[in-house]
Amino acid sequence: MKQETKIKLAEGKVLPVVEEFYSIQGEGFHTGKAAYFLRVGGCDVGCKWCDEKRSWNPDFFPPIDTDEVVARISQCPAKSVVITGGEPLLYNLDYLCSELKKRNIETYLETSGAHPYSGQWNWICLSPKQSLTPREELYPHADELKVIIANHKDFDWALQQAEKVPANCLLYLQPEWSVHQEMMPAITDFILKNPHWKISLQSHKYMKIP
Repeated sequence: MKQETKIKLAEGKVLPVVEEFYSIQGEGFHTGKAAYFLRVGGCDVGCKWCDEKRSWNPDFFPPIDTDEVVARISQCPAKSVVITGGEPLLYNLDYLCSELKKRNIETYLETSGAHPYSGQWNWICLSPKQSLTPREELYPHADELKVIIANHKDFDWALQQAEKVPANCLLYLQPEWSVHQEMMPAITDFILKNPHWKISLQSHKYMKIP
């Protein structure tokens, strides 16, 4: 990578974009809402059940001009964008968000919380992973805590994480897709006993949309 590109990447003026598309949010609090989706490349969390492993290596996605990305997002009729990955906070997102805010576009972040906080956000979905836990600085910013449930031990992890987020943070359990039928009874039982939690389903997979 050229030195000039490295500098722009550090400033957030370019980003390794995996894909961009307009669709409907399929999970969490904003389920059912139309939004533009921006997926950036690079992730060191390494979830074995990740359905976007192609995004892990940022070298596969040459950085592109952030201003070009902002211009495309600005044309979206929904005027809201979900920044996802990979792990978006591997990068400085201050410039991206500042340009989006100038255009009155709402910004939603999906993050594991494992890297330094940057950007300006209307909503942050924190989805912590046990393989690389969130930085303490991220917890106070969480509007939504979404814990993936792949086995019965994950319920304890969810309870531990819930103790670290603000009192008004929404709490969600989401079954890992490959075992969702197996884990659904346990998740249902847990939520009936702990009604301050809600269930998040990957409805976009049921609808067969991106």
